[in-house]
Amino acid sequence: MNESAVRNAVLGSIDGGQASMTFDEAVANFPPENYNTKPPNVPYSFWHVLEHIRITARDILDYVQNPHYRELTWPDESWPATDATTDAAGWNATIESFRRDMATLRALVAEPDRDLLGVVMNARANQNHTLLRESLVLADHNAYHTGEFAILRQVVGAWPDGHK
Repeated sequence: MNESAVRNAVLGSIDGGQASMTFDEAVANFPPENYNTKPPNVPYSFWHVLEHIRITARDILDYVQNPHYRELTWPDESWPATDATTDAAGWNATIESFRRDMATLRALVAEPDRDLLGVVMNARANQNHTLLRESLVLADHNAYHTGEFAILRQVVGAWPDGHK
């Protein structure tokens, strides 16, 4: 196995943009008046989606690093309350926190002495959860919800003129 190639592939998945829009592309120039908008037939707002992405990233990072990890209850602790709203400061805090966590995950994966296939400390018996697995699960989760965010953005007309 070429460990460098595997690390680079995982890092590319974490960054996104290989087969889908990146997180930063999806949130760029988002109109503040739509932070708390709930698109038609959707029970959550744009900020709720971003906050869910952030909470999940933090949870997975805790899972692979924190010896005192406590599993979140789903969906209650994985999504903000349905009536929760935000302002520009909260919106920006969500985005910056997510970016920091992704930078931390990138650093863990890029560390040449870190065993990507070693079972993470919080895995239960017979789970075989590894840093490689958790990184790919998170990359998949991020891509799914980033795409959802981008599509919902189109549904409510929240892209700048000329966006394709």
